[in-house]
Formats: sequence, C-alpha cells, structure tokens
Amino acid sequence: MLKNILRIAIALVFIASGFVKAVDAVGFSFKLEEYFSPAVFNIPFMERQALVIAVLVVVLEMVFGFLLLIKSQLKFTLSTLIALCVFFAFLTFYSAYFNVVTDCGCFGDALKMQPWQSFWKDIILLIGLLVLYFLYRNDFNETEQKSNLKKYLSAFAFLAMIFVISWGITHEPIIDFRDYKIGTDLNIEKQNIAENPSQFKTYYSLKNKKTGDILEVNQDDYVNEKKYWEEGSPWMIQDDKTTSKLVKQGYESEISKFKPETADGIDLTGEMLKAPKAILIFSYNPKQADTEVLAQAEAKLSQQKDALVMGISTNPNTFKTINNTMMDGTAIKTIARSNPFVLTLKKGKIVDKMSAEDYIKQKN
Repeated sequence: MLKNILRIAIALVFIASGFVKAVDAVGFSFKLEEYFSPAVFNIPFMERQALVIAVLVVVLEMVFGFLLLIKSQLKFTLSTLIALCVFFAFLTFYSAYFNVVTDCGCFGDALKMQPWQSFWKDIILLIGLLVLYFLYRNDFNETEQKSNLKKYLSAFAFLAMIFVISWGITHEPIIDFRDYKIGTDLNIEKQNIAENPSQFKTYYSLKNKKTGDILEVNQDDYVNEKKYWEEGSPWMIQDDKTTSKLVKQGYESEISKFKPETADGIDLTGEMLKAPKAILIFSYNPKQADTEVLAQAEAKLSQQKDALVMGISTNPNTFKTINNTMMDGTAIKTIARSNPFVLTLKKGKIVDKMSAEDYIKQKN
C-alpha cells in the first residue's frame, strides 16, 4: 500500500513537471539556453539545439511519469527517472552553488523555485525513486499484464502530449502561466510594483589590518559603529567584495521589465499603457525572424487607423514602416514565445496576443 502511494505521488510530480513545460516548451528552451550560454556551461552547440533538448526532456518526464503511474516496465522506467533526477540535481546544484541561473524552470512559469529549493526537490525525488527501486525489485521479472485500458490510456496520453507541445511551439501556450496572460492590466501591475518595492542592503567586507580577521557588516551597522570607520580604525573595506543583498521581497512581476524606449533612450511605456488601443509587434531576435512574416505583419499593422502601433525589438532598425522602439531581449522573451509576436492592449490591459503568423491570418 505504502509503495503504491509513493509510486503514484512521484509519478504525478513528474507528469505535472513535464506538463507545465510541455505547455510552454519554447519558454523552457529559453531557460536551457541560459544553462548552455557562455556565462554558465559555455556549450554553444547545445544552446542552438535548446528547443530540441527541451522537447526531449519534456517527453521523457511525461512518458516515464505516465509509465510509472500505470506501473509499466518498472525497472527501465525507474532507472530512466533516476538518471533524469541525477542530471537535474547536477544542474540545480551548479545553479545554486555558483548563483548563475536564478530559476531552474523545473515547473515552468507555474511555480517559481529558487535554485537551492530545486536542488533539494531533486534530492527528495531521487531518494524516493531509489526507495521505489528497492521496494519493487522483486517485481521486475514478473510478466506484465497487458490490457486494452492501458493501451487506450497510453495512446490518448501520447497524442495529448504531442498536441500540447506542438500547439505551444507553433502558436501560444494553451495555458498561460506567465505574468503577461490575457486580462492582465499592466497599469495595475506597475502600480503594485511601485507601492511594494523590494528592499536591498549593502554589505561590506571588512578586513582588520592588525589581526587579518574578515567581517561582513551591513550598511546600517557600519554607520552606527564608529570603530569601523573612525580615524585610526584597523578595519578597512574590501571594495571588490562589497555586495547587495535582498532583505525584503517586494511585489514580484516580470512586468517590471516592460520598458520600451526609443534609440535615444526616451521611455515610451506611459504612452503605450495610456493609449485607448495599442498594437505592439515584438521580435526578440530580429536576425532569425522570418522577413516575409515581418513584412506582412507590418503591412497589416499599417492599416490600423484606430490604434497606436509600435515595433519593439533589440534592434533600432528592425521595422521598416512602423516606429521602432527597443527593449531587452530577455524581457521580450517573457512576453513573446514567437518571433515575431503581436500583443494588443486597451488602456494598458492585455486583450489579445498571438504569433505574427496567426495575426496575419486573422480577419479584421
């Protein structure tokens, strides 16, 4: 009884983890790109294949999570899931220890986890899988009973998985876990961020010139304790080790990064959020965007007489017939999964979002 409960619980965790990534495989690939980037593992080939790897990981999680749920091919299933856990534990430990990727993307945008939280989650899952392997070891050689129900369930689950993944890649995620979901009012989000900001404190690393002792002191204690800064004090600030630490988490939202600017640095956020209607076309990587799709989308946008139309990308010359504005590529990726992508606002509220290809096909 206990081992069945443990098996089902772990299976559901893998299925849930795989599903939220399957819904937004492109978003998960962006996270893998961070791991493969020069700042982390520096594997340019894998960085270029991030989407393929993302889909492979999603399929492995969902397929083997499902096989564990229906208690099929237990030895192979458990061995594969253990290998996956070891792989993820390595990634999350590296992220946490070296502080290089702040969110592993284990549960996509549905559940944000800090690197250490992700690491310990992987360790707990690994222990659970090892326990299951031990408990079910005597069942590995038993002949598995085949049933039509299992076959139909497996076929349905596989087709559903393929549909969800492919739809998210070619269109938009079926379920949007991001901060930029339809119905979100960017003005309200901006107001919440301003009213409840995160608070940081500066921490100084002090070295005693006489004893060699090193002490970390926050900015308030440093100012209040004369012994650290008065004339003749043996304590000296090590400038290269001064850090800023979060002491109070404020209102968190990716919308804090929504700040389109002209090439001259003029902030156009207010104009876009106050407009009765604004249609924005985004490209996080103009060089890789389909030029024909861009041209067709621009042509259609140019016909919009009742809306503020803007192009937002990482290059000041991306768009030829509409006004260009610029924004950080990573910030654009939190909004747009397609390249290019169209977002419609009404007085700052998101009322529609889709790939540029879908926008072109849409009837006015």
